[in-house]
Amino acid sequence: MSAVTVTASSRERRSGSEGESGRRSLHDFVDASGLCSLVLGSSKDPNAKVTIILVSPHSGRPVFAVKVPTTDVAARAVEAESSLLLELERARTPAVGETVPKVIERVEHHGRVALVATALPGTPMARLYSRRRHTASPARVAADFGAADAWLRTLQDETVQAPAPLEFEEGVTTRLRTRFAEDAALNDDLDCLCEIAANLRNVVPQTAVHGDLWFGNVLTVGGRVTGVVDWEAGAAQGGPIRDVVRFALGYALYLDRRTYPGRQVSGHPGLTAGTWGAAVEFAFEGIGWFPQLFRRFIRDGLARLGASPATWRDAALAGIAEVAALTDDHEFASRHLELFRRVAVPGPRERRQQR
Repeated sequence: MSAVTVTASSRERRSGSEGESGRRSLHDFVDASGLCSLVLGSSKDPNAKVTIILVSPHSGRPVFAVKVPTTDVAARAVEAESSLLLELERARTPAVGETVPKVIERVEHHGRVALVATALPGTPMARLYSRRRHTASPARVAADFGAADAWLRTLQDETVQAPAPLEFEEGVTTRLRTRFAEDAALNDDLDCLCEIAANLRNVVPQTAVHGDLWFGNVLTVGGRVTGVVDWEAGAAQGGPIRDVVRFALGYALYLDRRTYPGRQVSGHPGLTAGTWGAAVEFAFEGIGWFPQLFRRFIRDGLARLGASPATWRDAALAGIAEVAALTDDHEFASRHLELFRRVAVPGPRERRQQR
């Protein structure tokens, strides 16, 4: 059976009952497709997913991407992603739709449901990011931010909905309180976060939200975004500034990754490698082309959505807290909470008094 036939039959399958026990296995799907399998491996998260790329044996090009959960929690995330992708496809967004995976079929693997979706073209931005001196170049970094900005504008324009108060992911405070219940300093963090939330009470349009828009989930060709993957943390309707902030924070976080501790990061005078999250602190407080680009990207996103660009710092702090609350990896969460504390001092009220 050809790949085209698999695609057609699976779309018919989607229109039936999603809960039927007759869902075919991943093995049967791969065997019927006639495609070659390339296992990319699993993420390092506790609730990891294994990604399998199905490649045409004739062209060598990827045709499908299969996300296979390894735990029950991961299975729920895969199900959430598939539901969101179907909802986005029904919305028929003409421009951004080409950059979003399309669900082909849900298949069974060892008692859990795996997601088969279209493979998207492009080079992962993470590969560009890791090239020698890429992040040391103002022009290359600005091009990455520009590509992300153009894609976000399209996503938000094509999925715009009724306005609502600008808020980040619901449940951040609750998750922080549960995750760090033994942390004596947490109440101070939550008080700070409460004030930050009050400062962000702008009314802005709701849009579709990716939810984890760091450069590792972005594919590009010729400086243009051609694909965005891993929508499991997304929503069909939510606060759009979340994606703006997540991209900026994720890009800043790894600037010093390839630099020995104690050394200056190439292309970024004033940034010394060593402390985890130092590059994010540099983006908040430093002087130079990258801190300016980082802040401008968030300010412009806020202004475009009708919020105050002066609240860029509060929005970015809320984004750090969101990662601390929602990420699966407890160590990664703890490091973000520590980073939040370092960057949030002095707090919002004190900063206003100093201006």
